[in-house]
Amino acid sequence: MTFVIGDVHGCFDCLKKLLSKLPLTGDSRLIFLGDYVDRGPDSKGVIETLIELSKSYDCIFLRGNHEQMMLDYLLKGENLELWMMNGADATLRSYGGVNGISKQHVDFLESTLIYHVQGNDLFVHAGVRPNVPLEKQDRFDMLWIRYEFIYSEDPLPNFRIFFGHTPFQDVMVSKNKVGLDTGCVYGNKLSAICLETMKIYQVSCGG
Repeated sequence: MTFVIGDVHGCFDCLKKLLSKLPLTGDSRLIFLGDYVDRGPDSKGVIETLIELSKSYDCIFLRGNHEQMMLDYLLKGENLELWMMNGADATLRSYGGVNGISKQHVDFLESTLIYHVQGNDLFVHAGVRPNVPLEKQDRFDMLWIRYEFIYSEDPLPNFRIFFGHTPFQDVMVSKNKVGLDTGCVYGNKLSAICLETMKIYQVSCGG
């Protein structure tokens, strides 16, 4: 079975609790929708957990806008102010400063995908520009887009789109969109969904 997991944002304890609730087997696939870092208390622990998880399960890790901001700074020295405005201080604290970020973790961030297609399902961090063919989508949109995508009735015909980025009070399920960011870093929930059954798994992240 395939499980799709929403934005974690450094919430290490919530991630561990959610993973323990999933009925994982040796042939399970895990698709993470990005935003593993920033704002929450233990981005380092989250990345470490994901790397370890990939040794036991078939994992697909998508890139979120927060991973992109982190990479922009680490690899090119760019956009530090933007990253700091979006929760970088918590990430840097978890690593004990920028020098504590290992090459293994940078390599992991670089390996993340902008999108993944599985049958008629599209997995992407933020969404897509409505009515633009997949092969012509702009990667900036796929990491950052919000309301143009959210309010579009059928943004990419023939695809059901699983996304994070925009937090909802609960998992948002429509005929062609599934939003899985349920605001764990804001004290709400961390959510996952089983692709085959559409069963939702959640843990509360409130204090």
